[in-house]
Amino acid sequence: MSHSPRILIVGCLGQVGLELQRSFAEVGEITARDRDTFDLAEPDEVRSLVRSVSPDIILNAAAYTAVDRAESEPEIARAANAQAPATLAEEALRLGALLVHYSTDYVFNGSKADPWTENDSPNPLNVYGASKLAGEEAIRAVGGRFLIFRTSWVYGPHGNNFLLTMLRLGRERDSLIVVDDQFGAPTTSIELAKATRTIVDGVLDGQFGSDSDWSGLYHMTCSGSVSWCGFAQAIFARAKALLNGKTPEVHPILSSDYPTLARRPKNSVLSNGKLNSRFGVRLASWDTALDEVIRKLKMSQEKA
Repeated sequence: MSHSPRILIVGCLGQVGLELQRSFAEVGEITARDRDTFDLAEPDEVRSLVRSVSPDIILNAAAYTAVDRAESEPEIARAANAQAPATLAEEALRLGALLVHYSTDYVFNGSKADPWTENDSPNPLNVYGASKLAGEEAIRAVGGRFLIFRTSWVYGPHGNNFLLTMLRLGRERDSLIVVDDQFGAPTTSIELAKATRTIVDGVLDGQFGSDSDWSGLYHMTCSGSVSWCGFAQAIFARAKALLNGKTPEVHPILSSDYPTLARRPKNSVLSNGKLNSRFGVRLASWDTALDEVIRKLKMSQEKA
């Protein structure tokens, strides 16, 4: 690309959007927008935003992520998670822009014992997963220059996520119960943004061949796997300084003991083999990535 690229980050105030702003700060001219300035559920507003910026790269970190609430708000979830990505894909195709979009492990039903690959057939258990799958399908139907990254159990130093919820509850309680029969790969917003930057840099430099060589769907998660209960225990083992020396007890329970409005997959571990073979990219292991986030939170606490 002969000029500094114009980059549109949609969902810029979410946990992934904030990290994308940091990772892409020196790549080009960034326009960052969130739901306080436009309505993701309104195609005309999405279209108007893209046309006003005329970006070379669209990073879509926006989504409806309230998994349980989606069961009673399917139209709202679909508007944000399927209709908006379709509109972004259409506008990206019109401009010849690169669209980067994030999807979820919840497109699978969790019945497989091994990690899920991109060739496995999706079969979501809940409205959220179905809406995200519809977004993937819409982008692929439009075509053009696109990268869809399925990820899982996203968290980081900002936003609403499992880590920050556990730390809040850990300050309030001496013991917690956490589901121990759902397995996945906790993935940090930091690792997602770094990997995205590496891949986009390679695309812009022509390292990966023609558009048809690299455009497509890829799994992008930290390596390894753990249950929600194991993840909570790992958080508390590392976070004593953030909890004034407290180490709450974490007691394992079954999903059946903690019913939720939306069903969750028992196994949502994703295989990252395609990502590594195509782009040479590997994210950190989930526990190493957790160390980095805890370290950042400690630094922020010390500065406060």
